[in-house]
Amino acid sequence: MSVLEMKVPSPGESISEVEIAQWLVSDGDYVEKDQAIAEVDSDKATLELPAEESGIITLKAADGDVVKVGQVVCLIDTSAARPAGAAPKAAEKKEEVKAVPVAEKSAPAVAAPSPDPVKNDSYAAGTPSIAAAKIMAENSIPSGKVNGTGKDGRVTKQDVVAAMSAGFPVEATQGWGGTRDQSREKMSMLRRKIAERLVSVKNETAMLTTFNEVDMKPIMDLRAKYKEAFAKHHEVNLGFMSFFTKAVTEALNLYPSVNAQIDGNEMIFHNYADIGIAVSSPKGLMVPVVRNAEQMSLAEIEREIKRLAVKARDGKMTPDDMTGGTFTITNGGVFGSMLSTPIINPPQSAILGMHNVVERPVAINGKVEIRPIMYVALSYDHRIIDGKESVGFLVKVKEMLENPERMLFGSKDPVAVLLGL
Repeated sequence: MSVLEMKVPSPGESISEVEIAQWLVSDGDYVEKDQAIAEVDSDKATLELPAEESGIITLKAADGDVVKVGQVVCLIDTSAARPAGAAPKAAEKKEEVKAVPVAEKSAPAVAAPSPDPVKNDSYAAGTPSIAAAKIMAENSIPSGKVNGTGKDGRVTKQDVVAAMSAGFPVEATQGWGGTRDQSREKMSMLRRKIAERLVSVKNETAMLTTFNEVDMKPIMDLRAKYKEAFAKHHEVNLGFMSFFTKAVTEALNLYPSVNAQIDGNEMIFHNYADIGIAVSSPKGLMVPVVRNAEQMSLAEIEREIKRLAVKARDGKMTPDDMTGGTFTITNGGVFGSMLSTPIINPPQSAILGMHNVVERPVAINGKVEIRPIMYVALSYDHRIIDGKESVGFLVKVKEMLENPERMLFGSKDPVAVLLGL
């Protein structure tokens, strides 16, 4: 008998422990080499733990356990033969999903010995897995409306797919049926770290916010004119975020203190712009970094943002993807936010908040016109950034967004450049 001890690998520098968010296999299962067997949370990201060899697995830790880096979390009997007729785990899951609707259509009218998790009039409450929670959120399925068949009643992705295939009773969608019950759920290590950092920002910085508004018509007209050609040529869509990122990098060049940070009694100025882009993920808000954004074109920025957003959505973000940013942009407008005060992402000194675009009456050359307006907010650390720099920075971002051609000339007026002024 040959047994492999699987230890927790180091997910990044300075990380000494992780939390077992969820085992993707059960004790005694046969696992394939490189198959994802668990999801682990660090204080920076959620990572998948792949099996190092094929064999029968024995779990040495439970969901929710905090384990040290290098600690043994499972054993794999590599001498065990694959069970007869067993298929790789991925294939089994795929077959299960496809088989659900067929089995329900051919099910007899009489009650089966085991309860049908989809057709029961009442649904057991259970904690959904990450994949299940994502599907439930996307399809507005209330929690507690799907029976969990996973370990300890956990709702799996297959449970949600099965419930959606069969449909829900009409009464299940009429109100959310408060029962006066309460439930407790342990905060993940990532969520605890986020909470700790947000509180520290409030307590340790002199945070202040300045606001402005941007007429989005020039950029919207530009996108409408070139979006098809842009997508065809660059194989990526042209969004607002690339314009904002480009405008920010040009403004940071003019106001370097907004791109700086405090280290003890010193200020660190960066001769580059690593822009953090806040994105929503099943695990919460994450801020992956677009490195050297000041050197990128709009297409390169869009490609990098898309790549990082996909990694965040799939839970494959690594600590390296989220460290080292010098400035952050967050877009609450995608959720309908009109105005907010974003919180600085330490050790950075400033963050730009975007919001939704709403048609508003504004004065244009002495006449009232309806324009698509976005409110923008810059939160900054007043210890290192003065009001003059913060307001000047935000005004410069506004000017470049309302005159996109200025981004080609380092925020300067193109006519002045042509005239050599």
